[in-house]
Amino acid sequence: MTEVTTGDDVLLRPAPFLSSVMQIEPQWIDYNGHLNMAYYNVMFDRAIDELWAKLGIGPGYMKARQGSTFTAECHVRYLREIHLGDPVQISILLLGADEKRLHTFEELRHASEGWLSATSENMTIHIDMTARKTAPFPTDIRDRIATLANAHSALPRPEGIGRKVAMPSK
Repeated sequence: MTEVTTGDDVLLRPAPFLSSVMQIEPQWIDYNGHLNMAYYNVMFDRAIDELWAKLGIGPGYMKARQGSTFTAECHVRYLREIHLGDPVQISILLLGADEKRLHTFEELRHASEGWLSATSENMTIHIDMTARKTAPFPTDIRDRIATLANAHSALPRPEGIGRKVAMPSK
């Protein structure tokens, strides 16, 4: 019924989830010669889809159980340019969860050199797609989420969590 592609080892490890290595697509490069801001979100979304598959809440979950997730809030920080040809990988930390919400922090890094390019902090909500309203995760999914949240709770919190958009104070 769920689409978990590997064992629970990914959920039990006290380490951020690592996405597959992704490549920048030529059409994503803007007139400034670097990755356009919109495509950072595309890559963050692709990475979160990989984690959701491990949790059993990806496309198969939507089809079989009429549940899905929507992003309710997102804060992206662009820290260093990414260019065509740069391989990237995203780490995801589950900061918190309750019966309806997931709070994640993602870091997009150059896959071979390791430097940080961007971060994305997100609040995701669970949706009953038949009613198109927020709803609690099913118990089996909540258990999987709790396992991951517990593993991630022991990890140090990266710089940048909880930041807000504001002019610098004088």
